[in-house]
Amino acid sequence: MGGIAAKLASKSAEFQNLFLGQFPEQQLKVGNSKKYYETLTDFDFISLKIQYPQFGVETLIRDYYLIDDPEILDRLEEDERVDYGQVKTLKLIERTLQLSAHILNQDPNQLVGQLWGRLQSFPEPEIQKILVDAVQSKSENPRFYPITATLTTPGGNLLRTLTGHKASVNVVAITSDGQTAVSTSDDNTLKVWDLQTGKETFTLSGHQASVNAVAITPDGQTIISVSNNLKLWSLKTGKEISTLTGHNNSINSVAITPDGQTAVSASSDNTLKLWTLKLWTLKLWNVETRRETFTLRGHRGLVNAVAITPDGKKAVSVSNNLKLWNLKTGWQISTLTGHKDSINAVAITPDGQKAVSASSDTNLKLWDLETGKAISTLRGHTDSVNAVAIIPDRQTAVSGSADTTLKLWDLQTGNVISTLSGHKDSVTAVAITPDGKKAVSGSADTTLKLWDLQTGKAISTLSGHKDSVTAVAITPDGKKAVSGSADTTLKLWDLQTEKAISTLSGHKDSVTAVAITPDGQKAVSSSTDTTLKLWDLETGKVISTFTGESSIYCCTVSPDGLTFLIGEHSGRVHFLHLEGG
Repeated sequence: MGGIAAKLASKSAEFQNLFLGQFPEQQLKVGNSKKYYETLTDFDFISLKIQYPQFGVETLIRDYYLIDDPEILDRLEEDERVDYGQVKTLKLIERTLQLSAHILNQDPNQLVGQLWGRLQSFPEPEIQKILVDAVQSKSENPRFYPITATLTTPGGNLLRTLTGHKASVNVVAITSDGQTAVSTSDDNTLKVWDLQTGKETFTLSGHQASVNAVAITPDGQTIISVSNNLKLWSLKTGKEISTLTGHNNSINSVAITPDGQTAVSASSDNTLKLWTLKLWTLKLWNVETRRETFTLRGHRGLVNAVAITPDGKKAVSVSNNLKLWNLKTGWQISTLTGHKDSINAVAITPDGQKAVSASSDTNLKLWDLETGKAISTLRGHTDSVNAVAIIPDRQTAVSGSADTTLKLWDLQTGNVISTLSGHKDSVTAVAITPDGKKAVSGSADTTLKLWDLQTGKAISTLSGHKDSVTAVAITPDGKKAVSGSADTTLKLWDLQTEKAISTLSGHKDSVTAVAITPDGQKAVSSSTDTTLKLWDLETGKVISTFTGESSIYCCTVSPDGLTFLIGEHSGRVHFLHLEGG
């Protein structure tokens, strides 16, 4: 046991911690460069600090950086500084430790072998003394050390080896300031590295296949990675911002324009695609802290539906119960219970004071959102109630059921006003025109029907989907409707001509919900393919995509047209903000 090791052995753990952690810096700051140099060329100190639980090799390496610290150097007189020869020796040790850091982080007991394999060829007396002390140091276990300097020596081109990926590393990108690197791998991840310390800052997980390429925006804020899709990540937080889909095969490369506004991706589907990075990007926000990834947690089962109050301040989500949320803080206000089976749909009255829920227990319930209490139960359907909508400016609701009918309800009395029959299978969706005179229903019979609510008669049947119609929404002017289907498509309908205008294709599985922005220009759809898509209704093109972690069963848009709520199979409710435009 050497001098430092012997002295520390008799000291308290607190003293050992202070000595190993602070002694070199303290000595240099008071101008005692001799003691600083002696400490950092002492094998005992090097070995102890690497093996000490609170420190390790990276902390030790930072001790050697101190001789380059301008704040320290400016305070020292010329004769208090480490001389050139000593600096050379310290740099050799520092760079040796950098070369070996990835090994010593895993196994500090290899220190002797690493020093011998890299430093034998250097004649400096302190270097040779370190090697002698190293090989003479005691060890509880046998250890290898090279007879000759066969490992990479310090002073060459190699500075560090960064380890952590579990499969082939494919591509690396470096930020413009040279401080950070991002690597991609066949292990489906990206890793962010601090190039000064060699430490892994983040592991970015989300891709389902090999990550083939990566690019960093010129401002150093955003990472774009490509696999079977493109993902945008925050370099600061390591969080996923959004997913861009559109290629039909693996994406092999990506590049960003110098202004950081546009990305170009190249794919095995024989195409290149240009992506606007700033316009219409979806981000997940915590609206209280303004941090990404705002998730409303509380449901224990899949979230089937969600609705936002007209003032945009609250939301109601439904699963096996109803939950009322404050959208400003993200706090849960209350839980509303009373149904005996899963709740499939919810609608909020125009004044924002009440909600109507539809359940598989065959009933609807009218709720007071202020008290969280059920006002009444609406009974009349003979099978699961799948959809509900409230007529504007009237105390009337319309429901759709697996019993193939729609019913109009008087919300003041709880009585059925009329029953609308015509579908041949379960009614899965319903929407009402802004003037409250007509309704559009969707059914498992693959059709939509346009209804006159005053007469209770079907005006027309809209055919075109190849599977169950799962969702429907009407534009604010009442002239068009958008339907979603289990056939993976959406269709835009002209309610005046009763014809399909266009088919919106892009989802890979059943469309579960659809909503239209207040300006009537865009629609948002959710799907069991785990994505939310924003569509331009004029062009029929996808503007942006957000990918969740499980099937998305519902979506709605707030009155500002920029805020969305979506509910996942996992029970999460995501609060999304549409940025740009």
